[in-house]
Amino acid sequence: MSARSQRVAVLATDGFEQSELLEPVKALREAGVLVQIISPKAGEIQGMKHDEKGVVTQVDLTLAEAKAEDFDALVLPGGVANPDELRTIPAAVAFVRHFVKAGKPIAAICHGPWTLVEAEGVRGRTVTSWPSLRTDLKNAGAHWVDQEVVVDGNLITSRKPDDLPAFNRELLDLLANAHPALL
Repeated sequence: MSARSQRVAVLATDGFEQSELLEPVKALREAGVLVQIISPKAGEIQGMKHDEKGVVTQVDLTLAEAKAEDFDALVLPGGVANPDELRTIPAAVAFVRHFVKAGKPIAAICHGPWTLVEAEGVRGRTVTSWPSLRTDLKNAGAHWVDQEVVVDGNLITSRKPDDLPAFNRELLDLLANAHPALL
């Protein structure tokens, strides 16, 4: 089985934090992983560079077209508007919930864990996030810590764009250990 056989979904919509989507996608693609951007809408989604508009990114598949069972792992980038919108869309929550229930690798950064809260994916897990999510995550049953990156089984979480090198390293490591023949 080749590295291109491994597929990772990146679930995002307008308002994603640019670096938190683009840098993991770049790292995964450089490792030979097939990465697809999944969104509730077709076409392009608007990225943000903190509070300024950033790049637009092409959507590969809409949620209506994507099948969660076709993917080996999931990446949830942050940005405030992105996960806040996704957690209100039943199809997005169901997509994330598939990965939770199947025990597949999930990597969420910054505000990305908000969608995991809605998909019931943090209860009993140790996680980190942007500090403003601490109470939401604790209320959902997670143990929140302030660390650059946290790996709890198949779940990787990080706090902010500055943590991306550690986040990407742990994501690639988790995928290599989950599917050693693929990376």
